[in-house]
Amino acid sequence: MADPIASVVALLKPRPSAAKMVAAGGRWRVERSNLTNPFYAAIVQGRCHLIITGKAPVMLEAGDFVLILDLHRFTMHSEPPPPPGAARVPLETGPGTFRIRPADAPVQMRALVAHCSFALPERKFLLTLLPDMIYLSGHDRLLALVSIIHEEPFADRPARGMMLELLLEVLMIEGLRSSPRPDRPPGLLRGLSDPQMAIALRRIHADTAGALSMARLAHDAGMSRSSFYARFQTALGCAPMEYVTTWRMAVARDLLLNGGLSNAEIAGQVGYGSASAFGMAFVWHEGMSPRAFVARSNGTKALCQHV
Repeated sequence: MADPIASVVALLKPRPSAAKMVAAGGRWRVERSNLTNPFYAAIVQGRCHLIITGKAPVMLEAGDFVLILDLHRFTMHSEPPPPPGAARVPLETGPGTFRIRPADAPVQMRALVAHCSFALPERKFLLTLLPDMIYLSGHDRLLALVSIIHEEPFADRPARGMMLELLLEVLMIEGLRSSPRPDRPPGLLRGLSDPQMAIALRRIHADTAGALSMARLAHDAGMSRSSFYARFQTALGCAPMEYVTTWRMAVARDLLLNGGLSNAEIAGQVGYGSASAFGMAFVWHEGMSPRAFVARSNGTKALCQHV
């Protein structure tokens, strides 16, 4: 059966962007706002504060890893913090290396950080399934992956681009699968922490083309329909069949953007008996026809390339 985390990451298509080693000393602050792409940091030496609006501050120390998937603003600063208004812009000191400190301040913190992007333009639903931030401490596998990712851009080896994309997918999967907890907000990781909900989620992600029903999912989970519905709603934040439809529309959007398949072929892959039935469902769910969706997406892509 398809793995839900792997299938969500595969649809998001994370792509590497700027990766760097940041060294800081003295009293410093870095602020980032209007972020639309994911960001991660692995602390190699020392410590720093991470502040995200609406969340309790986090003290990051050597060996800690944080992945920010969908936050628009955050601040990182030294311990002790600098005076108000003392934000600094990292200064590039070499290929992939930056510093945030007065010239005479010794290095007290080092971190491997990177900004990424998602190739899928229609990603809102997928991100609602995932936590906006993942924070893990002492996870050697993640730190090893981060080190490899940061070495790869500066090594003149074949297939470097593909290696970076695959490593970033592995990094994201490792971070997500290492953090499921039942106390998380409703979403995929909370659902997967419940063994019975995990069975239903694997069925939904594996059987995209099949005729799924509440009765079938409840039976797979070994529960009555009413109990299954209530627990699914609590764990995922939506009704089971709403999740099924929305996931299938996410798959359909990806197939439409990849091209090469007719609406009838896509309909068969996402559980609809005909192109017309799929088209009606797509219009109801997305507010536009499959053809209009592709035209809009291609227009947006062309505009971004032109700019």
